[in-house]
Amino acid sequence: MKTCSFVAAGVALPLLLLAGCAASRPVLYPNSKLNQSGPAVGKLAVEDCQRKAAAADIDSGQAASVAKSTGVGAAVGAATGAAVGAVLGNAGRGAATGAAGGGAHGLIGGLFRSSEPSPLYKAYVDRCLRDQGYEVLGWK
Repeated sequence: MKTCSFVAAGVALPLLLLAGCAASRPVLYPNSKLNQSGPAVGKLAVEDCQRKAAAADIDSGQAASVAKSTGVGAAVGAATGAAVGAVLGNAGRGAATGAAGGGAHGLIGGLFRSSEPSPLYKAYVDRCLRDQGYEVLGWK
């Protein structure tokens, strides 16, 4: 049982680190403004608009979303674990094991979703860039 915990931790840590690196960025369409200013200046404009969106505290609801995902995962895991445990003869231990696994699953899933900017954040950055003459083709 303890070996599984160490294995799970060894798998989860790299996934958590990757989640922090997966931030999206707007891709600028090569219109006359970008052609005139050049890609380096366009990149600076993107970074400036992202800083402004962060300063406006647009994504403040992301932490709550991760917490909710973790709680839902733990509840689903506990129910599933209790059902399996009841069949195998130990519902309490099954519920505890399921809650831990479900909570970890919910946390990691929530972190991956939270690394994606919210629609409001994207709209803010898109509008900021559009006001400067840039066109956002999409996000990647």
